[in-house]
Amino acid sequence: MKRDTFMPAGLPIARVTRGETVDRVFAALAEGRGGWLLTATVDYLRQCTEDSDLQRLCSTADLIVADGIPLLWAAWIQGSPLPDRVAGSDLVWLLAERAALEDRSLYLLGGERGAAEGARERLQTRWPALRIAGLQSPSVSPNPTPAEVDLVDHDLQRVAPDLVYVGLGCPKENRMIDALRPRHPNVWFVGIGISLSFIAGTKRRAPMWMQVRGLEWLHRLLQEPGRLGRRYLIEDLPFLLRFLARAWGSRRRARIRGAHRCPSGRPRDGNEGPSGSDR
Repeated sequence: MKRDTFMPAGLPIARVTRGETVDRVFAALAEGRGGWLLTATVDYLRQCTEDSDLQRLCSTADLIVADGIPLLWAAWIQGSPLPDRVAGSDLVWLLAERAALEDRSLYLLGGERGAAEGARERLQTRWPALRIAGLQSPSVSPNPTPAEVDLVDHDLQRVAPDLVYVGLGCPKENRMIDALRPRHPNVWFVGIGISLSFIAGTKRRAPMWMQVRGLEWLHRLLQEPGRLGRRYLIEDLPFLLRFLARAWGSRRRARIRGAHRCPSGRPRDGNEGPSGSDR
């Protein structure tokens, strides 16, 4: 039986679809429980392998889903496929739709200048019943300071949202969420990266044919080569190749181990193979 998670870089990626992800969040809200929904990408995995403190922090998220198509490739190569890509850029629409239906409120945190305001307008145009409890786009340090956390915390305490979209990018949004969630145990925090700009229309998401082929990064690179060139080409791409190679190696080792076991699962004895050895 397949395990409920796939574990790249020590992060337990849940085997869930987009619909199941939304159901889990709102089931928890109905029980008065908040949480942290982390949408993992290749860049997240790379940063976690390079920063053990960040890896430990991210591994405490309540629900981690596979945002990037390469994570689905790796899971398939390893022989433990995931059922769906659960992209943050899709979840922002699905969660907002459910929030409007269930009279839950949403807070927009982060994004580029004007993105949160544009996202609010577009979301409420699509779902007039959706309650946007508040928004702000503060300047945040890579390691948010107590003053930066308190600024956000005070507004959340004032408006008491059910969900908070946090669009500060990794690692800022992860560390901000980690600091805020003990203070708001009934709130779901969702790390969404650049998605407020996608909602607002100030950035264009890749066309579907690029999304399904794992080329969304290329679309982003062509839009912002100066900002993303080093990250995608020098840092993430070599990591991705190593990541996929490790997935293949893991599957190969599993096959070799399986070939040296009898149907009952016990190791072969010395009379069952040419040499009686698994070397």
